[in-house]
Amino acid sequence: MAVWIQAQQLQGEALHQMQSLYGHHFPIEVRHYLSQWIESQTWDSIDLENPQEEFRAKRLLESLVQELQNKAEHQVGEDGFLLKIKLGHYANQLKSTYDRCPLELVRCIKHILYTEQRLVREANDSSSPGGGLLDSMSQKHLQINQSFEELRMMTQDTENDLRKLQHNQEYFIIQYQESLRIQAQLSSLSTLPPADRLLREPALQTKRATVEAWLTREANTLQKYRLDLAEKHQKTLQLLHKQQTIILDDELIQWKRRQQLAGNGGPPEGGLDVVQSWCEKLAETNWQNRQQIRRAEHLRQQLPIPGPIEELLTDLNKQITDIISALVTSTFIIEKQPPQVLKTQTKFAATVRLLVGGKLNVHMNPPQVKATIISEQQAKALLKKENTRNDSSGEILNNNCVMEYHQATGTLSAHFRNMSLKRIKRSDRRGAESVTEEKFTILFESQFSVGGNELMFQVKTLSLPVVVIVHGSQDNNATATVLWDNAFAEPGRVPFSVPDKVLWPQLCEALNMKFKAEVQSTRGLSEENLVFLAQKAFSSSSINPEEYRSLTMTWSQFNRESLPGRNFTFWQWFDGVMELTKKHLKPHWNDGAILGFVNKQQAQDMLMSKPNGTFLLRFSDSEIGGITIAWVAENPNKAGERLVWNLMPYTTKDFSIRSLADRISDLNHLLFLYPDRPKDEVFSKYYTPPLSKAVDGYVKPQIKQVVPEFATASSDSASGNQYMDQASSPSVSHTHTYGLYPPSADSIMDGDGDFDLDDTMDVARHVEELLRRPMESQWIGHTQS
Repeated sequence: MAVWIQAQQLQGEALHQMQSLYGHHFPIEVRHYLSQWIESQTWDSIDLENPQEEFRAKRLLESLVQELQNKAEHQVGEDGFLLKIKLGHYANQLKSTYDRCPLELVRCIKHILYTEQRLVREANDSSSPGGGLLDSMSQKHLQINQSFEELRMMTQDTENDLRKLQHNQEYFIIQYQESLRIQAQLSSLSTLPPADRLLREPALQTKRATVEAWLTREANTLQKYRLDLAEKHQKTLQLLHKQQTIILDDELIQWKRRQQLAGNGGPPEGGLDVVQSWCEKLAETNWQNRQQIRRAEHLRQQLPIPGPIEELLTDLNKQITDIISALVTSTFIIEKQPPQVLKTQTKFAATVRLLVGGKLNVHMNPPQVKATIISEQQAKALLKKENTRNDSSGEILNNNCVMEYHQATGTLSAHFRNMSLKRIKRSDRRGAESVTEEKFTILFESQFSVGGNELMFQVKTLSLPVVVIVHGSQDNNATATVLWDNAFAEPGRVPFSVPDKVLWPQLCEALNMKFKAEVQSTRGLSEENLVFLAQKAFSSSSINPEEYRSLTMTWSQFNRESLPGRNFTFWQWFDGVMELTKKHLKPHWNDGAILGFVNKQQAQDMLMSKPNGTFLLRFSDSEIGGITIAWVAENPNKAGERLVWNLMPYTTKDFSIRSLADRISDLNHLLFLYPDRPKDEVFSKYYTPPLSKAVDGYVKPQIKQVVPEFATASSDSASGNQYMDQASSPSVSHTHTYGLYPPSADSIMDGDGDFDLDDTMDVARHVEELLRRPMESQWIGHTQS
């Protein structure tokens, strides 16, 4: 169902949020009448950070305007006449607004569609049986909105009280002036004759006494008003502080945590629109209360009345300034993190955003943001507020950027598009720590004023930990450091401390998240897969998952110490599996054709109960990024005996020559994918189409894989040792065969009875090299000149 149809069914707060997306920048009528066209465009394919995409954005703007004009032209009748005028007006309005900045239109529509989809999804999930979590979230959001309404009423109440206080104080001053006038009249009586003085003095004395009594009462009343107002402000600030703590320390920190987990392949952290709307409400309410407290202080200075009010107002002013400061500094955040594995001399990007920038009008004098790379120790010193001025651990090119205000989305952000780490200065490493375990961070800092230079702010924010590498070969180990940090970092930690050991189930969750993201698959690691990994990690043979739940794995076990009998770590093996699957095996993994996480003994036990020709695919134990085929068949050297055979592992290098599906197709002794699926049913859709016939007397040769021991099973091979498949052609000699394997079976086996395909691959690569060379005359038909 179209998103717009579902969006129109939203209710309550969700409907209000949806409606607030539209305005002068993008009228809701345009969304309504062009809903189908808008939702059919590929807005997400446009990279907003790439200026070269502006041409595509311009084309979309022109198409949008044209669609509106076409819609307007087809309106008829009385009602259609008004709509025709309105749609034509919107077409001109959008063209005028975005003609010079078409990427802003794309940004605006992407923001609208994303928010609508989220609101619809939340509404659907909350109404479904599994929507308990969203119900809880919606309840929390409802409480936040209710608190904002309470704050709004409290702020309005203190505003009314402040106006009343100001009115009473102004009247008090008038009466005070009256008392001074009476006093002046009494003083002037001394110049009058005694008879006149006695006649007029009693009335003035009485009037003065009355006014002074009123002033005394009113002074006490004003003082009470001031104290009551200060008490109300105190309650407002308490609720403000509580509300701000919930939003900054709960909602925003949770968003940052989701952002960190997204670096490990977790779900996207989601937009900041809701959090920004809350922060903007906080900013507005804070500023209103600050102005009220300043006006109350002005009234006190205008009419000083002895009492505790001066101290109270000073304290309130400090409180509200601290609250505003915490809000501004906490909402200077990194919306798009720099890459956490950062290679020197390589371009990278990042985006920082000030969530309250628009509401506080910071964009009226756009601040500049500077990016600096600092070490873990420098980050610790920075948080301790130790002097780290001008300290850095490297040089970043293009590290200054001015914040820009995007009116369509109401965001103030700085987009660093072309940063590059020119050099890095490493610190002394501790113990066994390698360069790929050393963590850095990008420090973003800026300064600006708000309220007409009333308040000056210096803001800083640190990126997620960054591991700097100088060569691609370091990427594997650097990724391990990042994964461990992202998965097990605790909020509010000292940079960048992480536990040295974690429970196995915690690590399983992180590995599963990473695997699904890297392979881009919804098929994650099953419990059986995780048991296999536990067996490998702990050198155990137990198949009971419960035995591993209380075990812990240290960082050293994860990626510092080699696995027993191997020259690689647990992580390096796992990462190799991910890389191989991502590059060459993704469709087969998604189809469930690869069991993968099965050891040699398990494969043998599984296959021996199946018919000959049954095979399975498992990841190699002995080689990083390898996968092997195990199958059951008769022993050609001993009649009546069945064995499980294992091919030497394939790697990325092998699949760059011939795909897995084609290799399985080549091996005719492989009949059924475990447990009993005909192999063509599973793999045929991935087979490479047959080569075309000879053109101009030339025919393309084809590389095929052959296992010599089982080559006789091939119905299309002229000889068990034939490697090159030669189609019948008058232009091709039929006498050439390529003997690859000697008659002895022992020489092609390894110590474990596995076929060694290294020689096969060497010949395959040799043939491939020959095929790249110009054709010799013996390959050319005699009819060719």
